[in-house]
Amino acid sequence: MKRTTMAFGLWLLTASIAVAQQPAAAGGAGGGGQRAGGAPPAMTNLQIFPKDTPREQVLATMQQFTQALGVQCNYCHVFEGRGGRNDMASDEKPTKKAARGMMTLAREINTKLPDAIGKSADATTRVGCATCHRGVPIPKQITDIVTDAAANGGATAGLAKFKELREKFYGGQSYDFSEGGLIAIAQRANAAGKSDDALAYLTANLEYYPKSSRTYQTMAAVKNGKGDKTGAVAALEKAVELDPNNVQAKTLLENLRK
Repeated sequence: MKRTTMAFGLWLLTASIAVAQQPAAAGGAGGGGQRAGGAPPAMTNLQIFPKDTPREQVLATMQQFTQALGVQCNYCHVFEGRGGRNDMASDEKPTKKAARGMMTLAREINTKLPDAIGKSADATTRVGCATCHRGVPIPKQITDIVTDAAANGGATAGLAKFKELREKFYGGQSYDFSEGGLIAIAQRANAAGKSDDALAYLTANLEYYPKSSRTYQTMAAVKNGKGDKTGAVAALEKAVELDPNNVQAKTLLENLRK
């Protein structure tokens, strides 16, 4: 099924570029007509790829880009489809210029990485678009996104943004929806002096992970910081109950009881 999907995506990309390179509609800018015999015209304005890169290789790489960023061709290219303006070679979109910069950066990293970690090139993981983007055009940690959303609307707005992203991206690799996701968000809020927001995030996390010892342990730290020693002890007791091997929670509980 995965191969079928990728094959369809590549066909779609090829068809899109073929449309873009047909004679432009009135007022549009195209890439020129087809060569004799129906062969597509040569690609133009290749700056990062070598000029003689086979067309199929360029298209396959472009398909990898769209999958890694979760976008379509027109994210970087001027492509409006039939009847619109289609100029795949145009550099007017800032996203296309940014893509070239990122391609150059990734190439430099992959060149320097083996020496940096003391491994051969064959034993070194290569950096690509998906390494950071993971299906979104602007890679950003969910902790930053939720914190930004909560800047004006508090934890209510922050949780709304978290749930929105979770509904859309859960099951993928774009954001951390694991047990530690909301814990990290809560710790950020608590460090900023927003303990009530932190507790709201942790309470929400228990809806997703009701047996999370780490969530109760973090909740204890927040409550203790608020001067609620009784609440902190209760939270630590729950943390130890859920995970008897949580040595840190046990130690904290013993210290608080003293």
